[in-house]
Amino acid sequence: MSALDIFAWIVLIILVLSTVAVLVFLAMLPGVIARKRNHPWAQAVSIGGWVTLFLGFALWPIVLIWAYVDVPRVPKMEVAQ
Repeated sequence: MSALDIFAWIVLIILVLSTVAVLVFLAMLPGVIARKRNHPWAQAVSIGGWVTLFLGFALWPIVLIWAYVDVPRVPKMEVAQ
């Protein structure tokens, strides 16, 4: 093996590892945003982000929008006295 072959393998390994790191970061991003914004369904948003990792990120934009959308809370009924 020449020095050029070794350099090519090193570059290939770095590219594969950086691609995996970016994919994992993108899968985690909606869940992190939802938890930071105290979303009522933060766990579901997080799971949705990871599921899109296995589906080729087809629904990832929808999960990201879901992380930013705040669901309105139902007001508690006041007891009339």
